[in-house]
Amino acid sequence: MYAALILVLAYLVVWPLFKLQSLAFENGAAGYRSQYGRADIVTTLQTTAALAFFSLVIAMVCGTVLAFATTRLPRRMGFLRLVPILPIVIPSVANVVGFAFLLSPGPGYINILLRMLPWWSDLNSGPVNVYSPTWIIIITGFSLTSFVYLFVSAGMQNISGEHLEAAQIAGSTTIGTFFKVVLPLLRPSLVYGAGVALLLGLGQFTAPLLLGQNEGVKVLATEMYLRASESPINFAAAAAAGSPLVIMGILVVFGQRALLGNQTRFVTHGGKSFSPVGGSSHWATAIVAVYGLVALILPLAGVIIVSLTPFWSGTLSWDLFTLSNYRALVTTPGIVDSVVTSVVTSIVAVLICVPIGFGVANLMVRRQDLRILRTVADLITALPMGIPAVIFGVGFLLTYTEPPLILYGTKAVIILVYVVLMIPFATRMQLTALISMGDKYEEASAVSGAGPVATMARITLPMLRPTILSSIALMFILLTHEFAASLMVRSATTQVMGTLLYDHWSNGSYTLVAAMAILMSAVTGAGVAVAMLIGGRNVLEKL
Repeated sequence: MYAALILVLAYLVVWPLFKLQSLAFENGAAGYRSQYGRADIVTTLQTTAALAFFSLVIAMVCGTVLAFATTRLPRRMGFLRLVPILPIVIPSVANVVGFAFLLSPGPGYINILLRMLPWWSDLNSGPVNVYSPTWIIIITGFSLTSFVYLFVSAGMQNISGEHLEAAQIAGSTTIGTFFKVVLPLLRPSLVYGAGVALLLGLGQFTAPLLLGQNEGVKVLATEMYLRASESPINFAAAAAAGSPLVIMGILVVFGQRALLGNQTRFVTHGGKSFSPVGGSSHWATAIVAVYGLVALILPLAGVIIVSLTPFWSGTLSWDLFTLSNYRALVTTPGIVDSVVTSVVTSIVAVLICVPIGFGVANLMVRRQDLRILRTVADLITALPMGIPAVIFGVGFLLTYTEPPLILYGTKAVIILVYVVLMIPFATRMQLTALISMGDKYEEASAVSGAGPVATMARITLPMLRPTILSSIALMFILLTHEFAASLMVRSATTQVMGTLLYDHWSNGSYTLVAAMAILMSAVTGAGVAVAMLIGGRNVLEKL
């Protein structure tokens, strides 16, 4: 049974990647010669590296400072701990277009305010250009901050306050304690967070595509999309464009293990009772509030303003505000269908992922005798975490546009790619829960005469119920605003919310795009509400 499960996973996860690489090497590596023989390839590689490196720096600094600040929030400001996580919940497409509405060189609202200042009053555009590589990096850095925060804040909660007390008794200042005690103890969290943020930065797709196309800014991920959507389609060049991202994903995984080495050096729990880091500082409130204002409230405000106006311009008055764009959401062909498709494909994919994740988790925890199968399962289920979604999108587009399974333009191919993207979440969450359960309950059930099936139905699954419900809710949230892979496998008649929004953005229907962004946020918000209802109030911290 487990061998069959691994074969299915290998077909879903590995086969599209293998087909891509095979195609890139066909005809004497024609794909590589086509992609890397281009005159602008050096600029594309430099832009990709700069986007990954500098957005990583921004995310690491902001994520670490926010994680430290949230441990120092006054009790009445504890609700601000959710602020660094919320950008993950807000659809990235909505966030990016929000920054465009604020910082576009011409009608961007913040640029208009800046041009009122004496030293910029002679400018007709700018001074900020959101379509430049610099601002694409900054916006990407803000979006990656939440991922780094999740890793670092988890590590921060495991640092005992006795370490800080010992440093203070030894005469260290707060800043000295942070750099000499806190940061070294956070090394595992920082390494994991940096690895994830680096991979996400290398495969960044949304901001470079939506903003960069105005000024010809390209990265490897957008090159894959262009090669797979141009006429004639060049799948071989698209596959070659994604090869460095696949290699970097593998190197980062091995690099993380090498950097961490002996993890017993970072144990922070001593023999005494554990007391987490705490404190109360007003500067912590200010830091978290400023981040929430810049990364969350301002872009959302830009989207709301444009969604309530008949056209996007620098002129605003109460007389202009209208709800016509929201009425257009119902009357414009395809929008309601895209919402239905997003919700239905997400739910079906999640329902497929849960049993697959349970099967893999059960194999890895309960079947120590199947060492090779466990290792293969671990590797296959980890791949979608290290490889950008756009690569799987191109791989599925290539695999399912030819026999034996021609699924192009159907909801089935969207569901399949969603299943692949969510397998790591379904597996890791249930794996963690199974490990924490131990094997005592199952042994007691066996002693009482119950068979494996009865034990699973009466003991294991009921105990896993909270984890399974949480994973269902979280995967639904992530899938409702999935964009990169969806853009590759959609068709003109089968669209999800993000891909249809991109089409309207490309056509210049900015006010409708703003209303759609609010609609996407509302659908995701409904998912968050359901998640908190069935998974508990701390469900966002499990993202």
